[in-house]
Amino acid sequence: MTATLDIRRPSAHVAEVWLDRPEVRNAFNDGVITELTAAFRTMAQDGELRAVVLGGHGKAFCAGADLSWMRAMADYTWEQNHADAARLAEMLWTVWTCPVPVVGRIHGDCYAGGVGLAAVCDVLVAAEGVHFCLSEAKLGLLPATIGPYVVKALGEQASRRYFVTAERFSAAQALALGFVHEVVAAEALDTKVAEIVAALVANGPAAVRACKRLVHDVAGREIGAALRDETARRIADIRASAEGREGVQAFLNKRDPAWKLT
Repeated sequence: MTATLDIRRPSAHVAEVWLDRPEVRNAFNDGVITELTAAFRTMAQDGELRAVVLGGHGKAFCAGADLSWMRAMADYTWEQNHADAARLAEMLWTVWTCPVPVVGRIHGDCYAGGVGLAAVCDVLVAAEGVHFCLSEAKLGLLPATIGPYVVKALGEQASRRYFVTAERFSAAQALALGFVHEVVAAEALDTKVAEIVAALVANGPAAVRACKRLVHDVAGREIGAALRDETARRIADIRASAEGREGVQAFLNKRDPAWKLT
């Protein structure tokens, strides 16, 4: 099987995962799904890793489903369709639950499943001129497997519109809706991504992972006694940890913490 990803390791602490099917605008097929799942499972086990950049080669980030793959699926049974969708759902979950922060580098078109892949990133940087589209309804389908992540990232009210209309929306609109965090000129995209990666790498590695997990665990929960106690326990745990003690002592003594790279 031809490789669909270009995985790079510019340093011990940073990984880059590039969708590498530029001839089809990085559209999904079963190979992409399998390789992304395997790549992020591996990175989840890498204790040295502090940031992952997810981007695409060529003219687009991801144009959704590959046409050849869609033609094959047209003859699938219900059971085959369910198994196929379950593999996509598992891939999205694997990226979503990766303990390392994932920075999405979005350029060109980001359609359908590509929007879902963007939605599971922790930080999104988009180039001016990018367009997003949840285009499934145009084909008589729905964005089901990506739906939970897109609704979380895009918001319920915006999702109510763009799921049913399948309209395109711009990077500027995505920024206003809170779906993306930064919109920059295309020529500044890599610089902004590098700035965000540098900020991640400069922080306490265990603290960054704990912060990502905290957001996942508390979002949408009632702020009741159980959650208040859980969060108190979490801060007590990290204050008592070696990294927490080192960070506080470095701050009080006006020196760099041990994890800071030189």
